[in-house]
Amino acid sequence: MKAKQQVIGLPAYKPGKPIEEVKRELGLERVVKLASNENPFGASKKVAEAISSLAGNTAIYPDGYAAELRNKVADFLCVQPEQLVFGNGSDEVIQLLCRTFLTPNTNTVTADPTFSQYKLNAVIEGAEVREVPSIDGVHDLDAMLEAIDENTRIVWVCNPNNPSGTYVNEEAFKSFLARVPKGVLVVSDEAYYEYVTASDFPETIPLLDQYKNLIVLRTFSKAYGMAALRIGFGVANAEVISLIEPVRPPFNTTTFAHAAAIAALDDQQFIKDCYEKNVEGIKQYIQFCEKYNLKYYPTQTNFLLIDFGINGDEIFDFLLKKGYIVRSGNALGFPTCARITVGSQEENAGIIHELSVWLEERKVNSIG
Repeated sequence: MKAKQQVIGLPAYKPGKPIEEVKRELGLERVVKLASNENPFGASKKVAEAISSLAGNTAIYPDGYAAELRNKVADFLCVQPEQLVFGNGSDEVIQLLCRTFLTPNTNTVTADPTFSQYKLNAVIEGAEVREVPSIDGVHDLDAMLEAIDENTRIVWVCNPNNPSGTYVNEEAFKSFLARVPKGVLVVSDEAYYEYVTASDFPETIPLLDQYKNLIVLRTFSKAYGMAALRIGFGVANAEVISLIEPVRPPFNTTTFAHAAAIAALDDQQFIKDCYEKNVEGIKQYIQFCEKYNLKYYPTQTNFLLIDFGINGDEIFDFLLKKGYIVRSGNALGFPTCARITVGSQEENAGIIHELSVWLEERKVNSIG
């Protein structure tokens, strides 16, 4: 069988190890997954109630247009329903954008390192990928602007950035947006928007009226605790959405996800509580880093990228044996780092304890 040339040898996405697999492999009774930036507090109770109410409703196809959810999100964001496109997670919206706008004679511009799915989907479409090195984990927007030419169709701004957790501030983003050619789509991927604490983080939704070439991506997978249901969306000018919609599969999101997302939006107190717990969790890790003089990347997300100064796989393996699943920075473009999702206060304390013991032992051994 012959596949597209561009997919031959293309690495598949590797998520964090599943909990049950780690339990079996290592004979552990308790394993904590802090690898994929899921919400450790789950979802609002209203989400489970909404799903339960539909338990017997499996025979009918979902509403492909997601009309009820569409209207709910439109009201929540103060946009028009025609400005929205829904995907099987925001990952699928990324795929739809690449399928709509990229061809083998075009290019796309991204930061490096950043979320891997931009490059992956662009490569599948045969487009050239222009990766611009970040500065201390932050997008170098001036250099990204210089990389744009007449064949550029999409430029990606992951904000806050995954895997560094850093962000592009409002002044920088607005300046960049004003200079990008109008025929180039600017994607502001804001998967971690609900966790942002910075007062100068750009509010992009109001910019949509001014910039017809801007699309904002959001998801219910992170703070809303609905990663298993796979529902995300893009918000843009209605003309842009009209170009994307024909590419979207007819029933790409489920009835259960629609109902759950509607219920989740109705419980903003839950989001506020998760936000506050995340702030406290970040403080726990920062205190740990400062105690042991470890470099970390200032974060606006629910994870912290910590530089341990050694191969990230070593940190991953050590913590795995202790029952904690994290992400090695090796696969993320930060080879001496580990990316740790903020968990509950107890989970944070547990992993910090294990790391502290490990660092103290290394200190003793280095002296000896």
